[in-house]
Amino acid sequence: MTFTLPTFPAKTTTALTTIPHFPENPKTLILQQCRTIKELNQVHAHLIKTSLHLIPSVAENLLESAALNLPQSTDYALSIFTHIDEPNSPAYNIMIRAFTLNQSPHDSILLFKQMLEKSVEPDQFTFPCVLKACSRVQAVKEGEQIHCQIVKSGFYLNGFAENTLINMYANCGKFEIARSLFDNMSEKTVVTWSSMFSGYTKCGYFEEVVKLFRKMMESNVKFNEITMVSVLTACGRLGDWELGKYIHEYITENELTKNPTLMTSLIDMYAKCGDVDMARRLFNQMTQRDVVAWSAMISGYSQSNRCREALDLFTKMQEANVEPNEVTMVSVLASCAVLGALETGKWVHFYIKKKKLKLTVTLGTALVDFYSKCGSIENSVEVFIKMPFKNVLSWTVLIQGLANNGQGKRALEFFNFMSENGMKPNDVTFIGVLSACSHAGLVDLGRDIFKSISRDYDLEPKMEHYGCMVDILSRAGLIKEAYQFIQNMPTKPNAVIWRTLLASCKVHKSVEIGEESFKQICILDTTHSGDYILLSNIYVSVGKWEEALRVRNLMKEKGIKKTPGCSLIELDGEIHEFFAEDNKHRHIKMIYNVTEKMIKKIKLAGYVPNTEEARIDAGEDDKETSVSHHSEKLAIAFGLIRTSKGATIRITKNLRVCNDCHDAMKITSKVFEREIVVRDRNRFHHFKEGSCSCNDYWSLGKLLRLIGMLLYEQIFQLFLILSTALEEKA
Repeated sequence: MTFTLPTFPAKTTTALTTIPHFPENPKTLILQQCRTIKELNQVHAHLIKTSLHLIPSVAENLLESAALNLPQSTDYALSIFTHIDEPNSPAYNIMIRAFTLNQSPHDSILLFKQMLEKSVEPDQFTFPCVLKACSRVQAVKEGEQIHCQIVKSGFYLNGFAENTLINMYANCGKFEIARSLFDNMSEKTVVTWSSMFSGYTKCGYFEEVVKLFRKMMESNVKFNEITMVSVLTACGRLGDWELGKYIHEYITENELTKNPTLMTSLIDMYAKCGDVDMARRLFNQMTQRDVVAWSAMISGYSQSNRCREALDLFTKMQEANVEPNEVTMVSVLASCAVLGALETGKWVHFYIKKKKLKLTVTLGTALVDFYSKCGSIENSVEVFIKMPFKNVLSWTVLIQGLANNGQGKRALEFFNFMSENGMKPNDVTFIGVLSACSHAGLVDLGRDIFKSISRDYDLEPKMEHYGCMVDILSRAGLIKEAYQFIQNMPTKPNAVIWRTLLASCKVHKSVEIGEESFKQICILDTTHSGDYILLSNIYVSVGKWEEALRVRNLMKEKGIKKTPGCSLIELDGEIHEFFAEDNKHRHIKMIYNVTEKMIKKIKLAGYVPNTEEARIDAGEDDKETSVSHHSEKLAIAFGLIRTSKGATIRITKNLRVCNDCHDAMKITSKVFEREIVVRDRNRFHHFKEGSCSCNDYWSLGKLLRLIGMLLYEQIFQLFLILSTALEEKA
């Protein structure tokens, strides 16, 4: 490791100023009363005038004030240091510590090397200072060399040096060495324990944190803040609510609830353990909340899929004039992505640009994910291209986003760019790539890529990859081949794979395989309402109404309730929620009025309501009304009311879009000259000028049957011609 120590020009001191009653020992004046560089300059000038700066202890006081006490004065401190004729170990210690504190640990290590080259003997304070620098930059090789010097110099039994060694090795991932040092220490202070906790936590060894904490409790060592923060972090990651609760009780009993760091750690722990309401109660009890506390609570809501509450709290954070940080932004963007809240997320992006926040890999990837999940795929690509650094997750998120937005071929192009850039894909990347093949209808390419996972990339295909292949085959209408593929899987298929096949059986009206898929789901997993609905709809699609009713009645007997269809639309920063045949929205009368006018207009353009999608218990006269009042139609009607002419309407649906709504939205986009972007449970549908980005997958079953009938007719006609010709020849 090679470093170059920065050189700074010596600062010109201010005009010599006479300081009345200058003390004989200026230590207090220098270290406690000099609060600005200007004041220190005045003292410095007086020291030069009186030659007091030549006294080593005075020079050290001056150096310490500039290096450690005053902000942004490291360059001034270095100029003082370089003018000391023969700096001793305390002077070196001050500068080594200053560089580490000011985010220049490389320079700390280089200065230590210079110290040794000039034969300045390190003291007991030197080693901890430079080991902290090694820890910061993961300089384990240099740390090991310093370890040897500590042993040779006789400071090995110094507890401070040992603690710093443990911390350095643990932070560098050398846990065996760190633990060996820890276990061999005769006396362990709370700092010793904290060093191990810190290292384990930083490297994600959360189970070891919990084990070590239980050992600490057996040793009757009193906990400190670092210990409790580390253990609470581990509890959150492991979902260990009970141990976290024990720490909470300890904090309360010892009257530490005023400590904001501990309270924030408790909030984070409870949120990650799923007890978001307890986290919020603690958050509300805090008298002073910094950005870390706000971020922890917002993140808790986001991770618990309580995204509307996350955005509401973000609004309150702005009202409290607390500036968000990167963690806040990532959580808010994740919530916006789930809700499809494009305008709110765009504001976040604007804020990032305005504040000139660094576009880190994490923040950039969050933006790429947000835009793609809101159907604004061009913005997603633009952010990705501008990211200075990208990791495998960044590429994967973009590829999956393009696939879900109906741009499968473009997704595959970026997969090729990824390989050309030397970025090796992981197993998650291949889920996105296979998904792209599925959405683009590229069956043969999908087969090749699936084989390449193990052949070219030395990865073992997982259940998700097999699920993607089933989706590729079944979407293409190859239901029997998909079923055979499942039968030949080396591992037992899970319920998700059978559900994938069941969904395609509905599109392609494959009753027999649909029944078998449903049977397998019942064996493997607790059946959801969606499974029954799919099987019921398969029966409806082939006219088996009695069977469909039997399935619906079975649902009622088992107490399984259908998940209600829900559509969200964001307008002017507010998210509006609609359910099928809704009556709760404050403008519902106006919305139904506009919905009826919309249906009349699109009927004139060729829309025919598909009453198969009506509630099964709806009367014959009510079926058309039932499909007209599906949640997405109500949301679109509201979008037509509240947005300007030509503006894109964006809808988020919790379930798959039904055939009828899909047909209606295609025609609506043409009649009203609007682009309509709908994100359903599985993918995006971009409706524009009467077409959809999914290439009318919903109508694929009808199309295949039509093609089949036409081919049958052509073959039959050809057979008749050949038969006639043979008869004439005979």
